[in-house]
Amino acid sequence: MTDRNIHVQPATGHAVEDQSVEIVERKGIGHPDSICDGIAETVSRALAQEYIDRFGEVLHYNTDETQLVAGTAAPAFGGGEVLEPIYLLIVGRATKTFGGERIPTETIALEAAREYLDEQFPFLDVGKDVIVDVRLGEGSGDLQEVFGEEATVPMANDTSYGVGHAPLTETEQIVHETERSLNEEYAADNPVVGQDVKVMGKREGDHVDVTVAVAMVDRHVPDMDAYRDAVEGVREYVADLATEYTDREVTVHVNTADDYDEGSIYLTTTGTSAEQGDDGSVGRGNRANGLITPNRPMSMEATSGKNPVNHIGKIYNLLSTEIAESVVSEVDGIKQLQVRLLSQIGSPIDDPHVADAELVTEPGVAIEDIEAEVRAAVDDELADVTGVTKRVIDGQLSTF
Repeated sequence: MTDRNIHVQPATGHAVEDQSVEIVERKGIGHPDSICDGIAETVSRALAQEYIDRFGEVLHYNTDETQLVAGTAAPAFGGGEVLEPIYLLIVGRATKTFGGERIPTETIALEAAREYLDEQFPFLDVGKDVIVDVRLGEGSGDLQEVFGEEATVPMANDTSYGVGHAPLTETEQIVHETERSLNEEYAADNPVVGQDVKVMGKREGDHVDVTVAVAMVDRHVPDMDAYRDAVEGVREYVADLATEYTDREVTVHVNTADDYDEGSIYLTTTGTSAEQGDDGSVGRGNRANGLITPNRPMSMEATSGKNPVNHIGKIYNLLSTEIAESVVSEVDGIKQLQVRLLSQIGSPIDDPHVADAELVTEPGVAIEDIEAEVRAAVDDELADVTGVTKRVIDGQLSTF
């Protein structure tokens, strides 16, 4: 054990699974906020890899201010059209000159963003339906110095914090897997389902309500009957999926704003609400674990787009989640674990100002019985903090 400042204490109140009301949300990859997260993180990885390829190290940058301005579309049964394109602006800071060599940072950013859109959004014509722009300024001199020279462990770029928890509740699992499964397995056989899938879970006692908003793709919907069938297909699929994660009663609602009598339905040309009045920003959607969980403490930091070397807003949110998951898997007797990591600017990122672990233990298990194990497990994870950086650059860790 090191002398890191690690606290282990009992949580106040009930575990979330035992609370009478729980609310959980996930914005799918096609939601405008998630589009911004995805673009920001893709550009971040591309810049990091370019710096490594050219200079053997990641230089200072951040691309976590990406914005989306919605377009205008005219969806119609059998296929509509985009009238005004979506506008995406990649905003941030980057090192553009190093060792006397100029780096084409904005060209790299544009190429990465366009490739991401091509790969993720099959109904979006990147050459016509969306304009991708980029404005990367130079990084602040003092922050570039904090970024470090050749330190084995980077210095924190900010005094900030990250929050993580484990295990996921049944409702959290349902919400997360509903979006993932609809966008992957289900959409592969049912292309009517667009990438903009938003899921809201509400549990009251032992009853779970799952409300799903699915952007249906107009070219795969010939008429209103086909639309109704698509909605019912999603409802049945989600209801069946939920049984894999809970024995509680689950009710599924799909596209609840629809008014069939008025002909008002969630029909899109591109599979995302970004085509019609729904703007987006990095950091306004899912937290680092892919969920929005108002029953739990959360960081307001935008994880996507921040540099993965020493930006605490990214590293500590990812690391705190990994610590919580690792400790729960290694130490018996934990019902719920919340981890908070606080940095101090200029201090090594493996030595947080405080690492706080709050536990709800299983019946018959006292904090004192497992405190030493928890402390040791947290310490081990902190010692490997730089491993997070590599996995982020390699695309092995999701940030939203």
